[in-house]
Amino acid sequence: MTRRLYWASKNQHKILEARRILGHTLWEIVPCPQDIALPEEEEETFEGNALLKARALADRVNGPVVAEDSGLVVASLDGKPGVRSARFAGPGADDAQNIALLLRLLERFPAREQRKATFVAVVCLVEDGRERFFRGTADGYIARAPKGTGGFGYDPVFEPAGASRTFAELKPEEKDAVSHRSIALRRLAEYLASKG
Repeated sequence: MTRRLYWASKNQHKILEARRILGHTLWEIVPCPQDIALPEEEEETFEGNALLKARALADRVNGPVVAEDSGLVVASLDGKPGVRSARFAGPGADDAQNIALLLRLLERFPAREQRKATFVAVVCLVEDGRERFFRGTADGYIARAPKGTGGFGYDPVFEPAGASRTFAELKPEEKDAVSHRSIALRRLAEYLASKG
């Protein structure tokens, strides 16, 4: 029997990825209802932001809730954009503006080794008043210019380690095999399966 898993997000890209990755499970991903406002991500850690959103939705629905926070951590930029990845270029900035700012800041770091980056995803499950966290990371490099039309966020400039293509150039199933979000969600799926 399929069970509902409420997802504390209104980001359709993330919902689609979650459904694709967890589609083989007995859990149905239910997006956050439109009439429920989620809090601003103001915490200083991915865990804090995920928990903030999960708790907010858990207070409003009957059933287990999952929230996710993710971002790009660039070593040469002292970990930026980090938890501010979605708002890196300022409130209301779109993906292209965030990428443009990132590439501008990295102009003084031309060597590939200076452009190391890690995508981080943290999934928080709130169920029966208890919280569990599942973390996934993907190491790689920031490309000199955007490439590819798939994905979202920083995907056009993130080349996973061992690949010459960006996340945006990979097919969805290729990205799912190595992405930070996929790793975190697979860990969540393993936990849910262990519960029976």
